[in-house]
Amino acid sequence: MIQHTYERAKKSKLLNDIVIAVDDEKVFSVVKKFGAQVVMTPKDFSTGSDRIAFVAKSLATAEIIVNIQGDEPFISGRMIDQAIEPLLFDRKVKVSTLAKKITSVDEYKSASIPKVVFDYNNYALYFSRQPIPFVRDSRTIAEKIMFTDFYKHIGLYVFRKNELLKFTSLKQTDLERAEKLEQLRMLECGMKIKIVVTEYDSFSVDTPKDLELARKYYKKMKKK
Repeated sequence: MIQHTYERAKKSKLLNDIVIAVDDEKVFSVVKKFGAQVVMTPKDFSTGSDRIAFVAKSLATAEIIVNIQGDEPFISGRMIDQAIEPLLFDRKVKVSTLAKKITSVDEYKSASIPKVVFDYNNYALYFSRQPIPFVRDSRTIAEKIMFTDFYKHIGLYVFRKNELLKFTSLKQTDLERAEKLEQLRMLECGMKIKIVVTEYDSFSVDTPKDLELARKYYKKMKKK
C-alpha cells in the first residue's frame, strides 16, 4: 500500500522531493527495498503531522511541506498539485487541504470519512465525522444529497514549514479529542485552512472493509 502511495506521489509535477517517515522496522525495510528515501522516527507521536514535523526540522531548504498519508494508494499527482497551488500563488495561505463533493449515501453515512464545511472564501469552518451541514427540511438522505452540497475531506495537507512546526507545538484540543480529527486543533487555535475542491477522488484505507474495497478497485484499474 505504501509503495502504491509513493508511486502515485511521484506523478506530482510540483513536489521536489519525497521522504517517507515511518516508525516501524518492517515498513522501513519494505520502503528501502523499493528505493524510496525513508526516515525512522520515534514511535510516540500522536499524529501523522507530528511525525512529518520531526522530519521537516531536518530539511533546511524546504519551505512548503506536503503531508501525504501512507494509506492513500489512489491519490493522484494532480490532486497533490491542486492542494499545493494556493500556497504558491497567495502568501496569506499557510495551510491547505482537499475536499470532494459527496455523491453517495455510503460516503455520507460513513464515520471513517470526515466531512467539511467551508466559507465563501474556501476557508474551513468545521470538520466532523457526522454529516454536516444538517439539512432540517429534507426527509431522506438521498434527498439531502440531491439538494445540498456535502463535501468529504481528503486528508492531504500542505503547510508552510513554520506553520507546521507551530501547529505541532500546540496541545491537543477538546474538539480534536472528541472527533479524533487533528485538523480541529488548527481551527480551535485560530489557524486558517484553505479548502481546495477537487474533481478527483481517492480514499484512505482505514478498516478491513476499506482494504477489501481497495483491492477490488485496484483489480478494475488493472483491467483498464
